[in-house]
Amino acid sequence: MAITGPNPASEGTSYVGLPPELLHEAAELPPGIGPWALAWRRLRRNRIALAFGGLFLVIVVLCLLAPVYSQDVAHVGPNTENITGQITVGGKTEYVVSLTDIPIGPTWNIHHYFLGADELGRDVAVRLLYGGRTSLEVGTVATLITMILGVMLAVMAGYYRGWLDQVLNRIMDLIWSYPVVLLGITLGTIIAVRGLGPFKSTTPLSTALVVGFVYIPYVFRPVRGQVFGLREREFVDAARQQGLSTWRIMWSEILPNLSSTIVVFIPLILANAILLEAGLTFLGAGINPPNASWGTMITSGIDEIPAAFHNVLVPGIMLVLTVMSVNIFGDGLRDALDPRARVRIAISSTSQGEH
Repeated sequence: MAITGPNPASEGTSYVGLPPELLHEAAELPPGIGPWALAWRRLRRNRIALAFGGLFLVIVVLCLLAPVYSQDVAHVGPNTENITGQITVGGKTEYVVSLTDIPIGPTWNIHHYFLGADELGRDVAVRLLYGGRTSLEVGTVATLITMILGVMLAVMAGYYRGWLDQVLNRIMDLIWSYPVVLLGITLGTIIAVRGLGPFKSTTPLSTALVVGFVYIPYVFRPVRGQVFGLREREFVDAARQQGLSTWRIMWSEILPNLSSTIVVFIPLILANAILLEAGLTFLGAGINPPNASWGTMITSGIDEIPAAFHNVLVPGIMLVLTVMSVNIFGDGLRDALDPRARVRIAISSTSQGEH
């Protein structure tokens, strides 16, 4: 469906309460512009969101290039220990791990311990990139699990209603009643101690399943509410009159109209999934050493504070930058796809002022 840009001076069109920037945008819209082109037009104007989106892409590319840096530059693996090794820094020979068990700090030599070493003499820069790959993989798989299950269940509950909606709603209320960290720790600990199904111990895949599971209600609730409204729309009634099956109406008529909501949720869930994985790993319910992740690096580096503060600072900075960049880009994407959120705030503020 094409969107034609309205003229604020058009007869019969009311723009009371609209902010000036949206009035100006409405006047400039070319005729026949599609919704996705309109969203891209708005997103391009948000330079902060684009900058942080670019930062996230840079982080992803660097983490994907971890094997290249490990094999061709640093020439060590992420789990290669070198406690008794020595390197030359500024013409001076130093131990990788001193006789007092203090690892060397950043050397700024791209070939040897660029960001220093950890307590076992492993290259922090190499582990940082491999840890980023693990954290991003867990976050991506968890996001896919949350979005696929959350959207599917929400569409079914919102369209069928009745007993199916009641059952799914009660299940989601039960999951929702527990804080995500507490529920994640419980499930992760069960897998680590007793195993659960095919998982006899915690792995990146089991951690992704736990993280993806606990966030399902946060997608289910808003999408279900949106489906309630869509199933009563005219185009759905027309599809029923044409004899389309229920499944075809849900997946070919209703689901495409949820695309903007789904796109907005993806970066927000991804940021929370990466952060939760690090939290669960730090608390012992996530990825286990020696697997490299930002969570395991922070956990092992805690014992080295303050002598080797870089072991906590480096993965902590990467974690903050990644989560912050995804969140800010997600906010910009939401504003581009749903500028009405700002309109509702403006109208609400105006109404409260009048009363």
